[in-house]
Amino acid sequence: MVAQWLFRFGWALVAVALCFNDADRAFAQTGFPPRLEDYVTKVVRLTADERKRLFDGAPVAKNLEADPGKEVSIFGAIWIHARIARYVSLLEDIETFEKGPGFRVTKKVGDPARIDDFAALVLPDDDFHDLQSCRVGDCELKLSGETLTRVRKEVDWRAPDAKAQVERLLRQIAVDSVNAYRAGGNSQLAVYRDSANPTFVAKEFVDMIDHMPALTAYLPDMRQYLIEYPKPPSRPTTSFIYWQEAEFGLKPTVRLNHVAVQESADATIVASKQLYSSHYFWTALELRALVPQASRGDGFWFVNVNRSRSDGLSGFVGRMIRGKVRDRAREGLESALAAVKEKLETP
Repeated sequence: MVAQWLFRFGWALVAVALCFNDADRAFAQTGFPPRLEDYVTKVVRLTADERKRLFDGAPVAKNLEADPGKEVSIFGAIWIHARIARYVSLLEDIETFEKGPGFRVTKKVGDPARIDDFAALVLPDDDFHDLQSCRVGDCELKLSGETLTRVRKEVDWRAPDAKAQVERLLRQIAVDSVNAYRAGGNSQLAVYRDSANPTFVAKEFVDMIDHMPALTAYLPDMRQYLIEYPKPPSRPTTSFIYWQEAEFGLKPTVRLNHVAVQESADATIVASKQLYSSHYFWTALELRALVPQASRGDGFWFVNVNRSRSDGLSGFVGRMIRGKVRDRAREGLESALAAVKEKLETP
């Protein structure tokens, strides 16, 4: 009798398991892992059509709520049939990963930073000519008051090698800036004096991420790391700093970024924090969440949330171009997502 009962009970368990498997498979076609589901429902507010496109394997990008006078914020996602470890490995080789059309130079910075790390830093001719007339409060490049003062005092602008002098000085300033940031964190970020009103990069960065639900509510460990660096993080974190010269907008732009990676079983979080940009942006942050979903098989959701602040969106001209800037940023993210998927899924 006991054996017969166990036999029947065993088949009942199998039936229940099959029902749950069917439910899991159905959910996998429409639902995300719990924390991601909560985020895309409450914050992103994905439409039924956007969900369908994602589960069909296509990239989806859409603009998020942001201050129209100074911010652009975009959400994007795609399913990738590859291992998360493969993405992390490629990212660590950033000089190869961010290479190709649009990237003039990408270079990882050593710890500590050395002058050789910035040997390829060459000032575009337009920036060199602009720099000759730069003054505190009136400059085409985003520079601190201290840097502008040094450029005025330490460069002999009448010398035939004036451009080479400027480049040597800027390389040394870049080295000093990276080492100061590694020692003191956000307090060492620049105060831009390119316009009449100073822009405190550290203040802008903290204020920006305080308005990012992806950090404040969903990724508290990464938020803590980004704000309190170089204080020891609450979760194991690997990081590196790199600089690049990229084709962006009307002018080549030099950017300095701090990349941090936090890995766990339920998600790997990557943050790319802008420390400096020679044009356009006060501050910027790109968050990437790599979220596995066993019910969908071997692969992960690649979720990207970008937020940036710029002085180019204000005033009469800013109001005229805001819509176009946001549209192009959204289209650019969709293309980037598709490119990442192709790169990772290609053996």
